[in-house]
Amino acid sequence: MSSLLDPFTVVFVQRALLTGALVAVICGVVGTWVVLRGMAFLGEAMAHGMLPGIAVATLVGIPPTFGAAVSAAGMSLGIGALQRRGRLSADTSIGLLFVASLALGIIVISASRSFATDATAILFGDILAAAPSDVLTLSIVAVITLVVAAMGHRSFVAVMVDPRRAQLLGLRPQVAHVLLVGLITLAVVAAYQAVGSLLVVGMLLGPAVAAGRWATRIPSTMALAALIGTSSVAVGLLISWHAGTAAGATIAFVAIASAAASAALHALFSLHRSGRRRAHVLVERPS
Repeated sequence: MSSLLDPFTVVFVQRALLTGALVAVICGVVGTWVVLRGMAFLGEAMAHGMLPGIAVATLVGIPPTFGAAVSAAGMSLGIGALQRRGRLSADTSIGLLFVASLALGIIVISASRSFATDATAILFGDILAAAPSDVLTLSIVAVITLVVAAMGHRSFVAVMVDPRRAQLLGLRPQVAHVLLVGLITLAVVAAYQAVGSLLVVGMLLGPAVAAGRWATRIPSTMALAALIGTSSVAVGLLISWHAGTAAGATIAFVAIASAAASAALHALFSLHRSGRRRAHVLVERPS
């Protein structure tokens, strides 16, 4: 056991674990709403929509996170504009801009012959290279996410249940939707450092889906999703260290696998519980 946990005695792995834990908290909160509202496709579009901004920011020498935020925000505004003026459905608008952004990002990357190493980090993350400044930034983002999620909880629930009734109650569903899209944008921008723009949806969805099998209340689902996400980061880092695999991809795979494992365990638990109930009925049934 000691040799198994040896990686966590290394400073950069400890920092990676802390970075991943903060990402897990952010994605646990936001991912719960993404799953409940059926916004997974939007989350994936945001993740891939960051690529052009990150690529341009890297080329001109400004912080990639800034480029990612600008690009993701542009994706959000573009989707809204296509829906309003182009009279397109949400999934059609997202699909068009999703492919356009991904293609544009690849074009920018391919136009620079010195971009190969940076492209790998952008697409698949480089959590082992996380700096103290990244930890500080993610801490601030985590606080903002928790505050906005707490303040907007009632509106988010009302919009999810019945948008028309939410409007009648004065909860401003359009504002709540904008805030939720903003949280998704914030989450994918924050998480790409850990798992990259192509794999960020794994952290956003996997733990939330896994937690949804066991928790019945939204806050408890968020808390459990954050815990599962943090565990996925720790397990992913250990597997990556001992197996020599890419850290970001391994973490994303473990996060998705947690959903499958949760479903299997929940099915076994339900089968065991139903079997005990049948046995209890047979015992108490009069002969």
